Amino acid sequence: MSTVYLALGSNLGDRLEYIHKALEELKACGVKVLRLSTVIETEPVGGVPQGRFLNAVLKASTDHSPEELHALTQGIERKLGRIKKMVNGPRVIDIDILLYDDIKFTSPKLLIPHPRCLERSFVMQPLEEIDPVLCASLRP
Repeated sequence: MSTVYLALGSNLGDRLEYIHKALEELKACGVKVLRLSTVIETEPVGGVPQGRFLNAVLKASTDHSPEELHALTQGIERKLGRIKKMVNGPRVIDIDILLYDDIKFTSPKLLIPHPRCLERSFVMQPLEEIDPVLCASLRP
């Protein structure tokens, strides 16, 4: 089993419900949630003017490879109604892989660790809550 950290975000519709639905879908696909942060409300970063986000970070264990987990998260986003019209645009759900064990993974569709996670307080604040030791080790 590998340990992964995922970020969840939503700023359209019933934001909290979309986060709960994403969690249920992840669990149904064999992702075992070990820790879940408090859901926080944050301002959008980049992109067009849009509504505030609800964000959370989870620690989980999985047997899925990085590529399989990415395909799984993208499938859940589509199932819940996400339509990617623009970069950093409004979305019903966003699921990002932040970390996967201690590996570095690069493919045309996926970078692990997530390239901008250290820059984003909406990721670092919930990550600090669920794993302060890991969070401290990531900071320069």
